[in-house]
Amino acid sequence: MKTTFTGKKITGVLTVLPEKEYIYEDEITKEPEENRRLKRLKRIMGYGKRRRAKETTTVSDMFIYGAKKLLAEGKISKEEIGAIVVVTMSPDYFCPTVSAIIQGELGLDFDVQCLDISQACAGYIVGLVQSFMLLEHMEGKKVLLFTGDTFCRVSSEKEEPPSYSAPFGGDAANITIVENTGNEKIYYEFHQDGSQRNCLVIPDGAFRNPMTVEQIQNQVTRMPITSVVMDGSTVFNFAQKEVPVLINSLTDMAEISKEDIDWFLFHQPNKFMLQKLAERIGVPYEKMPMDIVGKFGNSNSATIPTAITADLKEEMLNKESLCCMAGFGAGVAWAGIIMKMGNMDFCDTIISNL
Repeated sequence: MKTTFTGKKITGVLTVLPEKEYIYEDEITKEPEENRRLKRLKRIMGYGKRRRAKETTTVSDMFIYGAKKLLAEGKISKEEIGAIVVVTMSPDYFCPTVSAIIQGELGLDFDVQCLDISQACAGYIVGLVQSFMLLEHMEGKKVLLFTGDTFCRVSSEKEEPPSYSAPFGGDAANITIVENTGNEKIYYEFHQDGSQRNCLVIPDGAFRNPMTVEQIQNQVTRMPITSVVMDGSTVFNFAQKEVPVLINSLTDMAEISKEDIDWFLFHQPNKFMLQKLAERIGVPYEKMPMDIVGKFGNSNSATIPTAITADLKEEMLNKESLCCMAGFGAGVAWAGIIMKMGNMDFCDTIISNL
């Protein structure tokens, strides 16, 4: 799918992080040979620190915490909100939706459109486009786009710190305000190849492979991130093949060169993958932030907006930049946008007690 939008703008981004921080080295207390392997992974992949929410915290808690802060500081009013779009892979429940929980907790009008999307690592791009489409039918209203996950807090609290074979995931949440303003053009492209869906899957816990009686008796009531089944080489090769083609197609559609783009803001699974993508696309590392997975961990749909607030705050507040954003991962899906960003009303990262 290829399309364009006109007169849509990101006017603010907030990132909410849990206060609990884990250091990679502290989580790899393995036998010597395994320890050496994991330290080599850290050096190549850029793993460093990550954030993990409390066992009792859900993703809606983090979203509501951030939204209430924005409302209290006058950065948005309830009356301005026309729609809520949520992108997460770790909802509170199968039903009701996270967007319904947010709408109720914030006390918003009954006519606020509520929409949840399960789109993993391409989710920020897909969520933005859903927001743009909703804005086509809203005069004088804004869309709140919520992205994030709390996968990591579901590990066993009996282990401190939690032991994973390769601890790279992180918990984070973002709120992006999108509204109708200006006349700048936005270029969007999306692709899906469901035939490769099994290369990245959480196989258990839903209706095809429900929880067993034994799991229930053992009070295994949450899905740990270690249950993610991933064919790493297939995912890597898919991204290296398809994302450069996507970027070339987007620049052709926008009738610009890659040199015209100020920032390439990509989903951040690891530093190695991004370095290889930068080389294949032909852009300098300096134009592609790669440090979020090392600072906070891989938080799925949250890595791009977290990079915006953590790495580009001053840029986003004080000037306008031409940005190319791309997300890729589970599904498999890959999507990209070229749009101008900047002169925002706010661009903040806050640490919560969640």
